[in-house]
Amino acid sequence: MENDKYNHDDEVLGYQKIDRYDEQKISAVSAHYKDILGQLGEDPEREGLVKTPERVAKALQYLTHGYDIDPGEILRGAMFKEDYSQMVVVKDIEVFSMCEHHMLPFFGKAHIAYIPNGHIVGLSKIPRVVDAFARRLQVQERLTNEIRDCIQDTLKPAGVAVVMECKHLCMAMRGVQKQNSVTTTSAFTGGFLNNDKTRAEFLRLITANLH
Repeated sequence: MENDKYNHDDEVLGYQKIDRYDEQKISAVSAHYKDILGQLGEDPEREGLVKTPERVAKALQYLTHGYDIDPGEILRGAMFKEDYSQMVVVKDIEVFSMCEHHMLPFFGKAHIAYIPNGHIVGLSKIPRVVDAFARRLQVQERLTNEIRDCIQDTLKPAGVAVVMECKHLCMAMRGVQKQNSVTTTSAFTGGFLNNDKTRAEFLRLITANLH
């Protein structure tokens, strides 16, 4: 079975942690990376590099395993009817992703809120949705919108807010080489988009030191 490549011990409602790999893909990607090492002027047969192509192939499969996850299913599996209509905020969610332009990492934090409209969702599912989209080749702008749209389309809340703050190694290690720059993106729907007070409250909560 195709899904035998995954370790299902940690599979919960569409969330998978990959500890085993698709050997066919690993072999194909490894062969390309062996050639790349040679093109860079390295000796892919020397001791320190012999297993590097395979290691890189496995790392890339893990870092992009979000393609195999349905983020909406993560939310649908933990939705509960609840008469609560105030803002729910989950902030400081760690984000790790790969820039699709240079295939270098970007990382930081996401702050997410929604206003329930008849349903709430298990709180751990929101960070899992972030991971499902982040574990793909991404740009921060699209990642922000995808998280917003998934929560809005699945939960149908009265509003969704997403703010993401990330450092990009494609800026820190190459190009302008600005190590301390941070990129902030935001996306809003419903009450967060149309109500200045609601949006201001969200921004105050994600910047407040409440713990």
